[in-house]
Amino acid sequence: MAAPTRGRRGSPSRRPVARPARRGHPLLFARPPPRVPALRNGAPMTSVQARPETARPAAAPSSASTQRYRVVWRWHFYAGLFVAPVLLVLAVTGSIYLFKEPFEAWRYQDVRTLAEPVTAPRPLSEQIAAAQSARPGTPVMSVIPPTSPGRTTRVILQGPEPGPFAEGISVYVDPGTAEVVGQIDDSATFMRVVRTIHGELMSGTAGDRVVEIAACWALILVATGTYLWWSGRRTRGRSARSGRGRLRRLHLMTGVGGGAVVVFLVLSGLPWSGVWGDGLKRIQDSTGSTSPSADDYPNTSAPPLSGDLSDHPDAKVPWAAERLPVPPSGDEHAGHGSPAGVLQPGALPVEAALAAAKPRIRQCAAAECDVKVLLPDGPRGVYTIVTDHRRDPSAAQTLHVDQYSGRVLVSYGWAEYGVMAKAVEQGIALHEGRRYGTANLIVMLGACLALITLVVTGAWMWWKRRPRGRAGAPARATDRRTAYGVMAIMALLGLLFPLAGITMAAVLLLDWLVLRRIPAAARVFG
Repeated sequence: MAAPTRGRRGSPSRRPVARPARRGHPLLFARPPPRVPALRNGAPMTSVQARPETARPAAAPSSASTQRYRVVWRWHFYAGLFVAPVLLVLAVTGSIYLFKEPFEAWRYQDVRTLAEPVTAPRPLSEQIAAAQSARPGTPVMSVIPPTSPGRTTRVILQGPEPGPFAEGISVYVDPGTAEVVGQIDDSATFMRVVRTIHGELMSGTAGDRVVEIAACWALILVATGTYLWWSGRRTRGRSARSGRGRLRRLHLMTGVGGGAVVVFLVLSGLPWSGVWGDGLKRIQDSTGSTSPSADDYPNTSAPPLSGDLSDHPDAKVPWAAERLPVPPSGDEHAGHGSPAGVLQPGALPVEAALAAAKPRIRQCAAAECDVKVLLPDGPRGVYTIVTDHRRDPSAAQTLHVDQYSGRVLVSYGWAEYGVMAKAVEQGIALHEGRRYGTANLIVMLGACLALITLVVTGAWMWWKRRPRGRAGAPARATDRRTAYGVMAIMALLGLLFPLAGITMAAVLLLDWLVLRRIPAAARVFG
């Protein structure tokens, strides 16, 4: 037997004992043992020095489940890394916007409430004229009569930026004296800014697309995270005792406990998005989800109602009614003309149109229901009256009234909506935390806080374990068949959510054309 070589202090040198993999996931830290005998000072290690009682067996080829886990984990890692900042912004602004009604009731109580209740209100047309005199030449968009004797009338005039989805100027009028109490630029309110950040990151159409991409990827994050939790539930064990293990456990438990509510929050918010929401509306139109259909009145008025007021936070039509065509008023008055927002010659005053529609308005308690009157736009326009229940979407109703005769041309509500429209309306009410009062608000707030926790703990775990100069991504799978199977499922999700599918294809092309071919990028991203 060859004599053992001597170390620095004269003791026989021994082969270092093979260490077990670091605590954590084996895909990151495990290393296969060497296939050739290690050398020490040029001499091969002997059987005595190898210490067979502690040597690790040869590594078996990775199983299909391990390969699948690696692929899913890699997608989960990069998806979370890229969309985490946007999801954090959405969760924070969403949690704030849940308190819109109580905040604005407190913030604007000086212009919305009166010191003494009004017993004999002045006509609405007189109150509208008073509001217009405060801003001469500004067209009127809509008027919201007071819901109780102690509240003011709200007249919404066109804002400085006309066009679709533009905010107006709210002028509050005392219904007893027809005097202006105050004015508020709706585009500059705190909650409107929060809503703009939440919906489009204050970047218009481009921001809306970014928000939709992040929302769709949030669904993929929940799906991949659920798979990782289910597949790795037997391997966690003692790692939860360390600091990073406790952080991982918090991340997992938050995802398991709040994942379903987060999914609902995303799905109920997608109807507002540009691409996915527009596609859902087209499906609704093509399937006849909402009646009456366009065939009932093919000659629609030129200015579409949804183009101007559907996105207004207080003077909007229901989502299910945004795409319905608006019927025209009587043709005999088509030759008359007046500036936009000004009543046509021979048109009924606002209070007369509202009185003509009241017999057709279904039961809606005044304390919980706003009645909004949208003025005609042009000689063939109509009065549009919308009853908006704060909690129950089934109590909402939309009526179109001929501006000259006062005849109700169209009246539709919950009974006329199809299954899809009803589901969206209920989802919106739940999403905003107003469907079931305080309990609904608490659940939605919990979902926002869960999303914030997931983003923060996920980023924190990555920061703690990232190698120097590298992204610390999970290694690629070596089994192409397993990778292709996961990619097929991802492609299906990409078809359901088009913007997610486009970005998914872009990531794959980037990985194939850039990351694998540039050594520096390959070292950073793995």
